[in-house]
Amino acid sequence: MSTGGSAKVQSMTGFGRAEGSDDRYRWAWELRSVNGRGLDIRMRVGMGFERLDQQIRKRITGTFARGSLSVSLDIRSHAEQPDIQVNETFLTTLEEMCRSRGQDARIDRLLGVRGVVDASDDRQSAAEDAERCAAVLGTLEEAIAGLREARSEEGVKTGDVLIARIGEIEDLVQRAAALDAARLPAIRDRMMAQIEELLGTKDAVDPERLAQEVAVLATKADIREELDRLTAHVGAARGLLTGGGPVGRKLDFLSQEFNREANTLCSKSSDTDLTQIGLDLKAVIDQVKEQSANLE
Repeated sequence: MSTGGSAKVQSMTGFGRAEGSDDRYRWAWELRSVNGRGLDIRMRVGMGFERLDQQIRKRITGTFARGSLSVSLDIRSHAEQPDIQVNETFLTTLEEMCRSRGQDARIDRLLGVRGVVDASDDRQSAAEDAERCAAVLGTLEEAIAGLREARSEEGVKTGDVLIARIGEIEDLVQRAAALDAARLPAIRDRMMAQIEELLGTKDAVDPERLAQEVAVLATKADIREELDRLTAHVGAARGLLTGGGPVGRKLDFLSQEFNREANTLCSKSSDTDLTQIGLDLKAVIDQVKEQSANLE
């Protein structure tokens, strides 16, 4: 069994964190990534830093092709005790609104609403400094690099598992090919046994007619095309895994093609050993499909 080289793919699962600071503020980026059909970015960056939304997305989309990403920025003043003020007018309005609607009006819940509590070190003023914003975005690049490295490490592990599964498929295809080479004599012997059981003798059948019937059955049971396509799919899968780049969707499609050929092989089989190979193929193909869902 040939492994065909090392995997060069990225997972969609990972975590990246980076911290930074200046003379007044300290901040930390956290990026979390899980599986996703496309690239879905959800951000929580705090008041004032929404102005960086476009630049944040540009940096992320320039690095990742797929995955559901959660991006958070926590920025705080170095001051241990910031000056906190409560917008009492807004708080009273919220409280009356909740009570009129029969909703929970507990003070601890209302204080969590944006705009009720105002701190002197709020993000709005922090985000007004262009030099600080540039430093914050520079730290984001470090977090992105950390996430990319984590996804690469996870991708290598997943890719190596997939290469092993592809090797198993190749072995099963070779076993099926070896069985197929002996099927024609087996079909003929089985037909002769059935004729003898029905007629009490096998000499009553014209040998030429028997050869024709055997040929018809052999044609219907021919699996060489399926084996050839399975072999081609094995080569294509290895090429994707060792070639690098986003391959998750392509491997998912290829898994469907693998499965189609395995189903046809099972339907054409009249041999228990060949049927078992077909079932084993389907089991390994399901594993390939499952693991492919983790790749970018």
